[in-house]
Amino acid sequence: MTGRIASLGMYDHPAQHDANDRLWSAIAAVLRERGVAQVPDRLDRTRDVHAIWRDPALLFGQACGYPLIADPTLDLQVIAFPIYAGRESGSVIVARADDPRGSVAAFRGSRAAINDRQSNTGMNLFRATIAPFAGQGAFFAELVETGAHRASIVAVGTGKADLAAIDRVTYATIARFEPALVADLKIVAPSPASPSLPFVTAAETDAETVAALRSALDHVAANPALAAVREPLFLAGIIPAEPDALTPISMLEAEAVRAGYPTLR
Repeated sequence: MTGRIASLGMYDHPAQHDANDRLWSAIAAVLRERGVAQVPDRLDRTRDVHAIWRDPALLFGQACGYPLIADPTLDLQVIAFPIYAGRESGSVIVARADDPRGSVAAFRGSRAAINDRQSNTGMNLFRATIAPFAGQGAFFAELVETGAHRASIVAVGTGKADLAAIDRVTYATIARFEPALVADLKIVAPSPASPSLPFVTAAETDAETVAALRSALDHVAANPALAAVREPLFLAGIIPAEPDALTPISMLEAEAVRAGYPTLR
């Protein structure tokens, strides 16, 4: 096999590039020791993650959980789940700090920003937060699709939107490395909890390689020498993937449907 690829594009702020590169180098070293062929030297930052997920040459990546349960054409193996330090997995619902509204329910008729309609943290968890009191009509007057969580933060901060659901890890990353972008925002509410973004490989990846990947992830999660690599990524641990690990994502969608709010709007 040639042309295998690796990606850590879901949480890869420019200030985190060095840490992600070093994390991948440590993973790659274990894979080579285990005899895995054609391990890439570098992470692929040339393509959008959605294209990378569909590449049968994907050796290692990280994916959003919602497309994995909602898109039957997306065929990936889930390897493991990261644990992020001090952060329950999910989203925070944010607004401008000077907005007088203090609850999500009070934002009926406002403008919302989402990164992507296939996003768990940006859409599915947002829908789950709104569904209990949305009713069966439109809750928002306008829905703006921004293309990225960072762009949704900017949209709220600049007044182009009033409310957005931002992935907790992304929000913490922006708060650390670009604090000015969140300085004038407030957290209105947390979303329901959700599994973190899983580490994945292509569906065709053989069992021996999957075992080597899991061994490599165990190594990078526990090695004290990599503490300075994990810290800027907020990476506190990695746990094995159970067969039903993504079920909570499906359950949140089903609950919104039962509430009469199948589409965020």
